[in-house]
Amino acid sequence: MNDDQLLRYSRHILLDEIGIEGQERLLASTALIVGAGGLGSPAALYLAAAGVGRLVLVDHDDVDLTNLQRQIAHTQARVGQPKVASAKLAMLALNGQAHITTHARCADDALLAELVPQADVVLDCTDNFEVRQRINAACVRHRKPLASGSAIRFAGQVSSFDLRQAESPCYACLFPPEQQVEAVACATLGVFAPLVGIVGSIQAAEALKLLLYLPSHLQTSLLLVDAMTMRFDELRLTRDAHCPVCGTTAHPPAAVGLNDAATSDPAYTHCGSSATTPSGGAA
Repeated sequence: MNDDQLLRYSRHILLDEIGIEGQERLLASTALIVGAGGLGSPAALYLAAAGVGRLVLVDHDDVDLTNLQRQIAHTQARVGQPKVASAKLAMLALNGQAHITTHARCADDALLAELVPQADVVLDCTDNFEVRQRINAACVRHRKPLASGSAIRFAGQVSSFDLRQAESPCYACLFPPEQQVEAVACATLGVFAPLVGIVGSIQAAEALKLLLYLPSHLQTSLLLVDAMTMRFDELRLTRDAHCPVCGTTAHPPAAVGLNDAATSDPAYTHCGSSATTPSGGAA
């Protein structure tokens, strides 16, 4: 690192768990962020500020006025611009040394097959159940760690899956691809603005710890966030030996079929509930 970088990242370097070696690891790392909306905004901004050297953004959408209530990477002046272009401007304003690549398109199988192998960590900041399954399958296939988050109304969920480890569960262990889901969206149910900041920031923290090989309780737990009561609860996660994606008898992940009816994540009713239906991500 040069003198400017030593000063910029000095508060990380002071941490025994990171130090110069850890910060250099971050500078040499690549993070793939799928989704540049409510969750992707804080996640991308924190990863850029923290010094992740290469950041890849994927989002097919444009900035809309209704996004500005919560999607802090975008501004009123950039309404109508692609979200990835808007988010890139915000990230470079924080850290002009970051190398940022953007893809203003859907995260389909072909794009994931191209981008996931190049990443050191993947962040799922999307709001669509089918896309979540595709991201998970690609991460399992290429053994890439995944930080996953979602939010709707006042309820959020976060977990991370260190798929470099053979015993790690995957997203499909928790939410099977064939599961029947109900389509929900922020446009119809609403979402509490700071909630996406909380969830996206936790995703960024998990991604940094995965890059630094630091332990995390969320690698074996699903964190449930209730922004109304400000309660944080957990569900224990274990690998499902019969999981159709990562289980011992699973077909290759790319061949896993997705339910055509699964178009978006449904919200769960309360963070204290033992239900494990996926919550809708805020876009």
